[in-house]
Amino acid sequence: MKRLRINGHEVTVKDDATILDAARQINIDIPTLCHLKIEEIGYDNKPGSCRVCIVENADTGRLVPACVTPVEEGMNINTESIQAVRARRTNVELLLSDHPNACLTCAKNTKCDLQKLAHDLGVREMKYGGEQSDYSIDKGSKSIVRDANKCILCNRCETMCTEVQTVGALSMVGRGFESYVGSAYHLPMNDTTCTFCGQCLSICPTGALTEEDNTEELWEYLADPKKFVIVQTAPAVRVALGEEFGLPAGTDVTGKMVSALRVMGFDRVFDTNYAADLTIMEEASEFIDRVENDGKLPILTSCCPGWVRFFETQFHDMLDIPSSAKSPHEMFGAVAKTYLAKQMDIDPKDIVCVSIMPCVAKKYEASRMELSVDGNPDVDLVITTRELARLIKESGIHFTHLPEEYFDNLMGESTGAGAIFGATGGVIEATLRTAHSWLTGDDLTVVEFRELQGFTGVKETSVDIAGREFKIAVCNGLGNTRKVLEALRDGDVYYDAIEVMACPGGCIGGAGQPYHHGDMSILTKRTETIHKIDRQSEIRLSHENPMIKKLYAEFLGEPYGEKAHELLHTYHKAKPTR
Repeated sequence: MKRLRINGHEVTVKDDATILDAARQINIDIPTLCHLKIEEIGYDNKPGSCRVCIVENADTGRLVPACVTPVEEGMNINTESIQAVRARRTNVELLLSDHPNACLTCAKNTKCDLQKLAHDLGVREMKYGGEQSDYSIDKGSKSIVRDANKCILCNRCETMCTEVQTVGALSMVGRGFESYVGSAYHLPMNDTTCTFCGQCLSICPTGALTEEDNTEELWEYLADPKKFVIVQTAPAVRVALGEEFGLPAGTDVTGKMVSALRVMGFDRVFDTNYAADLTIMEEASEFIDRVENDGKLPILTSCCPGWVRFFETQFHDMLDIPSSAKSPHEMFGAVAKTYLAKQMDIDPKDIVCVSIMPCVAKKYEASRMELSVDGNPDVDLVITTRELARLIKESGIHFTHLPEEYFDNLMGESTGAGAIFGATGGVIEATLRTAHSWLTGDDLTVVEFRELQGFTGVKETSVDIAGREFKIAVCNGLGNTRKVLEALRDGDVYYDAIEVMACPGGCIGGAGQPYHHGDMSILTKRTETIHKIDRQSEIRLSHENPMIKKLYAEFLGEPYGEKAHELLHTYHKAKPTR
């Protein structure tokens, strides 16, 4: 342990602590920009490049960056000296000298760390002029917009992409003034190994990385009287949307969200949880079919498009392992444009299916050619949780004053099993509930698998079903997934089923959710509410959803049957990258 003084306060810290660690231990605020540490997912970015955390060593008079300077015994640090404060302001002013002065039109306006720092440090004028970067904006992926002109070289995105997600699509490019974090050979993101998980943009402190904005396109659909516009909302959206309106993290705003969507002009408001139950019908059936007919095991879930892109670009030899089931919102779109269209006597070409998702990769997924019929996509448009919040504000809707309303049927009724899709472990837990019932003929007495819940990168359990032990694994975060897949490939581990979610924590931590700025307690609260919704549900088994039973009886026939395969399943193929 080492002792030092900060602003006259004595503090004792571990030998390997930095000045920033010591200051935070006694609640002294030192501003940071490039530095970000999220222990729960093994993320630690501290290049010391922005020099915003400058403090003064009162004994030597030297200015040092707090985030990378180790503590020394007897140090005397001053974070509030005029010299330190002026140096911080100057460093921010220098960052702004090569930054577009376009805050009002930036997607990160009011959510930007650089903007907040400039405000807090009293920057009111652009003191330093000169040449500015002029890079083209990459918008080709349908999911992520990359604007290198706003990059401040903090390396947050590179650390997330390379060290945590192990995707390796982003790295430092160029030298000197020409430096920015981008892709190898200046390739567009669509031609790289990028999975569009968006975890890079979730921790980017500026508008250098943002999601594709589809809000204007949505308004066009809603204004077209010839279109019947329906909307579905993912389970993770309802436990995060309230944060954009000042409500505590994890607040369940389902009823108000439904009410807001009706006010905005949607013709029907449906629930993706319904489609999650449908996914379980198909995924559990596929799992049982593989078990009973010596099929390929383990089966891997295929609900997450970031994960699907990951194995299609980097694990070409394992394309036969993941389930062929479409993701819930894509299943919903396929059923809406067939079954629902028939029930309501509407031409499928006049139906516009909009998905409200916590995920930016869903935007890319909706554009996949194999998820369309004769050029008509299952899902026409994907809007993130953040985009929905902006649309509600743009409409002048007083969200917190809205009444509680219910989803429309036929496709608005769901079970607790559908709700837990929003958190890591939920998909495989819901699958096991139904698979156990179908294989044994008995419903589980205890329907929860607590060992599969939580933020641990890789979780494991064994489940006895009809006298056979099934080994189950759950991965959240692509770096953790890579470890499991490589061990599986090498024969070091064996599982019967594996759930994968690209984002830490699952969909509740998706890159389309309100920014959590590295505070994992926010994700914890969202997760707790997801499981609370499940526990309070009258029905907690997907195969007992009466509207799902009605769908199979009237339209699909048998689960995993011919009609179900035609509408609800897809295929995976290798995606070459340059």
